[in-house]
This record gives sequence, C-alpha cells and structure tokens, in this order.
Amino acid sequence: MERCEGRPARRWGAALIASTAAVAVALPATSAEAASGPAVAAKGAFLLDSGKNRQLWAKDADTRRQMASTTKIMTATVVLDTRGVDLDKKVTVKQSYRDYVTRNGASTADLRTGDKMTVRQLLYGLMLPSGCDAAYALADTFGTGNSESARTASFISKMNKKAADLGMKNTRYDSFDGISAKGANYTSPRDSARLAGHALSNSTFRTVVRTTSTQQKAANVNRTYYWDNTNKLLGSYKGALGIKTGTGTAAGPCLVFAAQRDGRTVVGVILNDPAQRYPDAVKMLDWAFKTKTRSDVKLRQLPDSAQQD
Repeated sequence: MERCEGRPARRWGAALIASTAAVAVALPATSAEAASGPAVAAKGAFLLDSGKNRQLWAKDADTRRQMASTTKIMTATVVLDTRGVDLDKKVTVKQSYRDYVTRNGASTADLRTGDKMTVRQLLYGLMLPSGCDAAYALADTFGTGNSESARTASFISKMNKKAADLGMKNTRYDSFDGISAKGANYTSPRDSARLAGHALSNSTFRTVVRTTSTQQKAANVNRTYYWDNTNKLLGSYKGALGIKTGTGTAAGPCLVFAAQRDGRTVVGVILNDPAQRYPDAVKMLDWAFKTKTRSDVKLRQLPDSAQQD
C-alpha cells in the first residue's frame, strides 16, 4: 500500500527554469561528470543543475519505478499551472476525503468535515504532512465532471497531460496522491527531476515546499491546523529548498529534493532507497556542489504528532 503520504498566482524565478519548454530536454552531463559520481544505495537517482537545465549525474535515469507520495509534486503543479487559479478560493472539506484516508490507512492533513480551507492552505496540507485528504480535495476541486469519481479521474488526466507537455516519457499517473490500486503510477529519475525543476519555477510552490512547519486556520470555524514538513533535509542541510518525500511498499523510500548555494540550484531525485535516502541525498548534493569535506548533517527531528512519509 502506498502512503500519500488578490496576489498573483505565479512568479517565475530568473535563477530557475523559466518555461515549460526549457525543461523539455535536460542537457547531458559532461564526460568527466558522467564518469564518476556519489555512491548511493538508491535503485534510481538523478542530479540536475536546474539553472542550466543540465544533467550532472544519474543512476538508472530512465528506468520506470513507482514514486509513492512524490506524485503530489504533480498534483500541486496541475493546480498551480491552472490558468487564472485563485489560491484564495475556499474549498469545503467533505466527509468522503476523510473516509478515503481511513480506508487506505494513508498519511493525512487531518482535515475536518465542513471546514473551509483555501486552495493555498490545501497546498500546504498536501506538501508538508503529505495529506492524501488534501490531495483528494484539490483533485475534486480542479477536476471536471458531475461526480467525485469523474472529477478525480479528470484531474488525473490533467496530470498525465502535463507530464506529456513536459516531455516526461517514462511517467504515468493513475492516482492523485500516490496510492496506486494497480501499480500503474510510475516515473523515472530523469522525469521526476524535470518535473521538480518546472515546479520550482513557481514562487508559491517554492514557498510551500521550503516551509518546515505551518499553522493554518480554517475560514469558517475556530480551528487551527499544525503541519510539519516530512522532509528532514529542511533545516538540516545548508540551502535545502524541499521538495517531497514518499514511501510505499512497492516504491520504497523516495525523495525529491533541492538545494541552492551561491545562486545555483540543484535538484535531486532518489527512487527506492532501501534504508538511507537522507544520507544519500546529502552525498549527492555535496558532490553536485563540489563540497570538499562531507557535510555533517544532523537531521531535523519530527515531533511525535507529525506524519511519516
């Protein structure tokens, strides 16, 4: 079972990828970079210099693997790339969103039935605690159709359309959150890095995924949600920007991450790392930034109340 784990909506960062077209093809690594690289346990991995849109290093870059809750990067992307998206639009939480989480034993933002939350707040609930209820709410809101099932199916179609537009040839979504009934929810390290580079060019996405914890108050009741980011690199590795954790029975531990130093942004992907995704991510970033001494990273400890993903 997979764990899911009046302001302008979009500003494009000059230091990052500026357009969808820019991420269509990642330039290959130089021969010197390709010849050596960090030794990691992950079955698939990738490093991208997103400013130059250039591959730095890869391991099984184009092998298709399940991605668990890193799926939610695309969930957020479809929402944020919606033309004229209103991030302050209020969405009423339905009981069906909570029932879905209970039925699947999924990670949750613990959204309460009847609470009104803005789209922006739901993005925090999606990306920090990896809320599958928040993912359901967004898919139900941004899909089209006369029923929840039709709307969520429509939303997943939009995810696949966006993947095609970005040139993600080894990616397929059958889920809005990473819970894949038939195992047909997969990506490759290269595709995942490509998506992450595109997503980071949106200022709202960057703000959300680099937030270690947040308090969000429902609009219609006196209730405050406390959410911690499941990504332990944040607050631990110098320059870390996010992006998303994911863990599943078939997918294994996954991590899509990024860090910025001296104006240079590096995106990394780890798919199915049996036991050490964070140490491997540190190795990869140190290698990419040409850090001469190994970073001594003490990972941020999550409170007992935080979701695990």
